[in-house]
Amino acid sequence: MPRRPKKPRRLVADGRAYLWTLRHSHRVLDSGRSADCCQTLTLYPQPAGTGGPLRIVFVEGPGRYVPGGFPTGSGDVGYVGGGSLNLYEPGAVRALLDAALACGWEPGERRAVEIDGWPLLEAAAAARVGDVGPAGP
Repeated sequence: MPRRPKKPRRLVADGRAYLWTLRHSHRVLDSGRSADCCQTLTLYPQPAGTGGPLRIVFVEGPGRYVPGGFPTGSGDVGYVGGGSLNLYEPGAVRALLDAALACGWEPGERRAVEIDGWPLLEAAAAARVGDVGPAGP
């Protein structure tokens, strides 16, 4: 049975649990094309009530891509000719969480925090490269 795409997923990092979701949004132009695409990754510290959510936002712009699907994967964000991540991969979410923590985000903070994901992307993508294990036989 396939996973329901809107159901929060669970991630455990350094002994703390989080639920996380990914949402894509955009405007639809009169021509039917989409514009101003945005991916928002939201992490909710668990148990509920122990901290406010962290929203990591990726807005398309010059030299950046935030597609909503074909021909690239849904959940992909990246720099044209640079680092990229698929935000549906738990390892990518963990790498972004680690980068946000390194930049000072406190999961016990009670208010919602929204941060620009682009400054975190290169460090998170580099961490993901280090996560890739050797090829199988």
